[in-house]
Amino acid sequence: MSTNNENQPAGIDLIRWTAVCSLLGLILLGLAWELWLAPLRAGGSWWAIKVLPLCIPLAGLLKNRMYTYRWVSMLVWLYFTEGVVRAWGDAWPSNALAGGQTLLCIVLFVACALHVRIRFKAAKATGNFVSVPRD
Repeated sequence: MSTNNENQPAGIDLIRWTAVCSLLGLILLGLAWELWLAPLRAGGSWWAIKVLPLCIPLAGLLKNRMYTYRWVSMLVWLYFTEGVVRAWGDAWPSNALAGGQTLLCIVLFVACALHVRIRFKAAKATGNFVSVPRD
């Protein structure tokens, strides 16, 4: 889909960049957390590879692909769960970093959900919406 501003609903660019920035924030936080700030082992942890799945949807979000927004809104709950568990059970500073991860996950989910909702509404309003047939 092109990113033609005249065909986009109002506010969609802000929501899109919120999703992209929160995803980048999760990637950077995960790397910094596990390599320097509070790694599981001194000198860094292989646990930093947890951010690799987050790198996959970055191109789709930047290209404004609806499908990517839809599956990222589900993927993010794995990172949310890790953040909540580690915020509750880890010691300082890891629990604060986990709280930051949890907050970024919520922002990413809300941005993805809003993006999908606004684009579906716009498609219905312009007659470009194709409903799924039911059996």
